[in-house]
Amino acid sequence: METDRNSAIPFALLCYGGDGETRLAMTSNSRINRFGALFIAFVLTVASSVSPARAVEDARKVSVVSFGLFGDQGVFKSEATGAAQIVASRFGNGPINVQYNSKRGGGATIEALATSLHVAAKEMDAENDVLFLILTSHGSPAGLAVKAGRLAQTLTPSNLADMLARTGVRHKVVVISACYSGVFIPRLANPDMLVVTAADADHPSFGCRDKAKWTYFGDAFFNVALRHANSLKEAFVVARALVQKRELRERSEPSSPQMAGGANVQPLLIARP
Repeated sequence: METDRNSAIPFALLCYGGDGETRLAMTSNSRINRFGALFIAFVLTVASSVSPARAVEDARKVSVVSFGLFGDQGVFKSEATGAAQIVASRFGNGPINVQYNSKRGGGATIEALATSLHVAAKEMDAENDVLFLILTSHGSPAGLAVKAGRLAQTLTPSNLADMLARTGVRHKVVVISACYSGVFIPRLANPDMLVVTAADADHPSFGCRDKAKWTYFGDAFFNVALRHANSLKEAFVVARALVQKRELRERSEPSSPQMAGGANVQPLLIARP
């Protein structure tokens, strides 16, 4: 194929390397006219500025750990399982670890939670990935109830704060669906850790029926809002309004769901379209 001096290049191929580098391949006998040179310079500039950021975003892993801690009621098993699946479908490209207890026993203990968080952290990029923890159970001002057969424990805010600190993972999200779960916020919430709770520190939450699939908050936040929201903040605003409306209709004392911290985490978690 012959080309004259004013012809544009017959073809050009933009190649994106794994390291974000952009290369230009073309026929050796092609001469680039003025317009072609400007166009290619523009493409290279745009590609080099966009590709690395997109590569980091695509490479970021969201690892989900979800525990249903109270085995005497099946709603916590159902909620832990369903919530993990929804989070993974909206944000995740990493592993999912779901554990729960039953009336006969189970492996969702305090020790197992510490181990699961450690194992998840070992497979993560500590600076760029996000650890997403979901806990669902009965709660009290002392913490979360752990019930597996005859085993009974209490997961306190200090216990959980120490576990999460030992992971070494910078960006974390913790969602706790339980009565009085706001007691965890002072020990956990900071710019690198977003904490969402079903209630404040002084009130119960509702919906813990044995054969239910979701608690009131779990249904509103995970099953309804998070399926459609673009961010966790948007999901929380919708869920809080749904919970308030339901509690008002049933004349229940307001549980006052809470969201705190996470200024550095929220921009990293944009839901898939």
